[in-house]
Amino acid sequence: MQHLLRVGVAGLGTVGLAVLALLERQAAGLAARSGRKIAVVAVAAKETRKERGRDLSRFQWFDDAAKLAASPDIDLFVELIGGADGPALAAIEASLSAGKSVVTANKALIAKHGMRLAALAEQKGVELGFEASVAGGIPIVKALREDLAGNAISRVYGILNGTCNYILSRMEAEHLPFAECLGEAQRLGYAEADPSFDIGGLDTAHKLAILTALAFGTRIDPDAIAIEGIKDISLADIDAAAELGFRIKLLGVAARTSAGIEQRVHPTMVPRSSAIAQVMGVANAVTIDADAVHELTLIGPGAGGEATASAVVADIVDITKGLRTPPFGVPVAALAPLERAPIPMHEGGYYIRLSVYDRPGAAAAIAARMAERSISLESIVQRRRPGEHGKPAAVPVILITHATYEKLIREALAAVVGDGFVAEPPQLIRIERG
Repeated sequence: MQHLLRVGVAGLGTVGLAVLALLERQAAGLAARSGRKIAVVAVAAKETRKERGRDLSRFQWFDDAAKLAASPDIDLFVELIGGADGPALAAIEASLSAGKSVVTANKALIAKHGMRLAALAEQKGVELGFEASVAGGIPIVKALREDLAGNAISRVYGILNGTCNYILSRMEAEHLPFAECLGEAQRLGYAEADPSFDIGGLDTAHKLAILTALAFGTRIDPDAIAIEGIKDISLADIDAAAELGFRIKLLGVAARTSAGIEQRVHPTMVPRSSAIAQVMGVANAVTIDADAVHELTLIGPGAGGEATASAVVADIVDITKGLRTPPFGVPVAALAPLERAPIPMHEGGYYIRLSVYDRPGAAAAIAARMAERSISLESIVQRRRPGEHGKPAAVPVILITHATYEKLIREALAAVVGDGFVAEPPQLIRIERG
């Protein structure tokens, strides 16, 4: 067996401590699989005296992650600090520049700097592993980069944020409003005090940008993603989805179209019979549509110390074995520029919820606005009849469209609003039928 692989870990939060524990617990098995003993020998953290519930005195300590990354006392650097810039970026650059491989769980950093860092890793002849940056313990990076290399992929989509999936699951299961479910997610530690990164869709967008590059062999372009969050999803939408045979999920979707690669993050109606609709709570799921395997869905824990540590350690083992793979499957120079498909040209079905004033001609005017743009309606549901419990000022009306272009839907809804027949802005949710 070869000599010890010395690992340095920067960041001793939940994931960092889980990585230390997993490497120690599985030391014998990892050595057998990789042909080399693996051990953490040095760590870096901002607070050196913080009580972390385990003895860390045997490790060499650094107060500067970049110094640890470049230290001659380690062979491989693990970055678990977080943040797209700052100390995390400086440390990864220092490690790669020193000719040391890097493993990171940092999706924001890979989404922003992944192309440049991958090129630096290739130049230095070392590895950049980021399996843990997307979908926690689900091995989706390796699946796209290596295991599905013989497939032409047409679409990759999934539930990539456990916080949002937990909130939507609770709203449906317990019929609780969004704000109450968000508060519970914060109490349980699933959501941060400032939850905007999760519920606004940015976390999902960072992960989707990475998946797009791996699936389609393109350069990462996070600015090409259309992003909508879940804060405007109401119980009325949850109930309507159930009645119509759907469930609402926040999805990240990347698809190859005739106009280019379409990337979007938004609440989505998915058929209740689909595999992805069954994924509840904080779990993640990714579905890949490809020519050889057809449809492949991977489901598992998308966050948490143990799940993320599993992905980090998997990268460490691959590097220890001496496996050499370009970070994005092909050399950075071979990645194609991303040809962005305009979202207004997205074609699909739509759910529309309108609050319509109970006036003569309102329904006819709405139908006319849709017909003007050749939008075909699959169903129209009036959620409550006028006159029940007193005559309401406005009536909830649900429309489901056949496949049409988003540009046409938005034009029609703008015209409906302009006609003065609706009491509030329309709710629009895309339908992903699989």
